[in-house]
Amino acid sequence: MSAQRRGSLLRELPILVAIAVIVSIIIKTFLVQFFYIPSGSMENTLLVNDRVAVNKLGNFFSEVDRGDVVVFRDTAGWLPEDSGDFGTGIRERVREALVFIGVLPDPAKQYLIKRVVGVAGDKVVCCGDDGRLTINGVSIEEPYIFPGDKASESEFDVTVPDGFLWVMGDHRAASADSRFHLDDANKGFVPLSAVTGRAFAIVWPIKNVTFLSRYEGLLSDAPSGDSEK
Repeated sequence: MSAQRRGSLLRELPILVAIAVIVSIIIKTFLVQFFYIPSGSMENTLLVNDRVAVNKLGNFFSEVDRGDVVVFRDTAGWLPEDSGDFGTGIRERVREALVFIGVLPDPAKQYLIKRVVGVAGDKVVCCGDDGRLTINGVSIEEPYIFPGDKASESEFDVTVPDGFLWVMGDHRAASADSRFHLDDANKGFVPLSAVTGRAFAIVWPIKNVTFLSRYEGLLSDAPSGDSEK
């Protein structure tokens, strides 16, 4: 390679890197963001350390539905307080930068991931005579629940207000979800405004790669409820 071509490449390299960073940030901001799973609250659908891809574009063009697995910001203090600091070493700073631009999955320290069970207007009750949840009076089959778990160990009877969701982990015995926050400011409901997007696929590790089912044919069988203003 001639000296002239090497010089040209060196001049263009920072521009190419800058373009790649900008494209990555745009993708992360508007299209797809990656997260890893830090706990077993969504087993066996999602396992600890799985990496999931989250569709953010859907927030602009479609509504969140029952059965969706969603990532949302912790706006009500469900998680222990976290500094969000990756550390002070060079390696940690590089990792933080790569997470910011979307190259590495977000460690999800300020986010949670759960399945949507109730949307605005739904009356969600635990449990019917058959031990299942009911949505607007209809008993719901939930094949994604962790083997051996009940639909819920605790009883509840809630109606989801406009602009909110009722969410639960698939590993019901190991998930501190909406059921456990009935006394907080939002009464256990998650604001739609806090939803980052819908998790649609496991992308790592290779052995777990798969698309996530929305179970539309099951949860959608329940009739729509009337929103409680």
